[in-house]
Amino acid sequence: MWIADQWKDYEVIDTSQGEKLERWGKYLLVRPDPQVIWNTPKKHPGWHKMNGHYHRSSKGGGEWEFFDLPQEWSIRYKDLTFNLKPFSFKHTGLFPEQATNWDWFSDIIQKANRPVKVLNLFAYTGGATLSAAKAGAAVTHVDASKGMVNWAKENAASSGLSEAPIRWLVDDCVKFVEREIRRGNTYDGIIMDPPSYGRGPKGEIWKIEESIYPFIELTTKLLSDDALFFLINSYTTGLQPAVLSYMINTTVVKKLGGYVEASEIGLPVSSNGLILPCGASGRWMRK
Repeated sequence: MWIADQWKDYEVIDTSQGEKLERWGKYLLVRPDPQVIWNTPKKHPGWHKMNGHYHRSSKGGGEWEFFDLPQEWSIRYKDLTFNLKPFSFKHTGLFPEQATNWDWFSDIIQKANRPVKVLNLFAYTGGATLSAAKAGAAVTHVDASKGMVNWAKENAASSGLSEAPIRWLVDDCVKFVEREIRRGNTYDGIIMDPPSYGRGPKGEIWKIEESIYPFIELTTKLLSDDALFFLINSYTTGLQPAVLSYMINTTVVKKLGGYVEASEIGLPVSSNGLILPCGASGRWMRK
């Protein structure tokens, strides 16, 4: 398992009864997590001193209950700053477990000793974009949500990357990739974090089980002949590491060689030293 264990401003403190107790900077949040199927005692005092609690509804969705929590605050990861704000569907605008992937491709970019072009698809609030830019890459950031792209720009400004070579695009990822292929553009690294289900700006429907393999095949055409890496993340039950590995092997490796690794990603739980699983990632490298 790949573990995001370099955080100072974030930690999973404890997990029990379908929920996780987290510290985001100086604030404590309790949020539901479908992986937490155990019912260990909630002994940590933080369970009773939370600043925000997302209550899952039996009808789907849910709502926040706040206790002295600001509308927005920020935390840092190494040299990056992320602006947080709780919004619907329990999220805060950041997936801390992805830091293990940020460190992985940042190291590759820095060691390349040449200009590196990176494409970040379904790019959300820009964690991967900022990490790649900080490492020295020129990044194209694509997301179908204008609000998320604006949020990512705010994170870039907070991280001192307003002048970094980042191209911000509000677009349907599939249609963007198709246009880039027609233009003859290529990239040295591609990152994608596709949702289980979604809609593009013009109502385009995305169902990951039906769409992901054709999309990987399509996106592979954008990898340069001397590409460095390819990364896909999945939070979808059923898209296990071995599935991600199989898809990358039959697309990227078939075209460029190299090798593939795939694993669960996770976060350490500080109260007991165990690891909370948080999805899966598949990685391709040139060597």
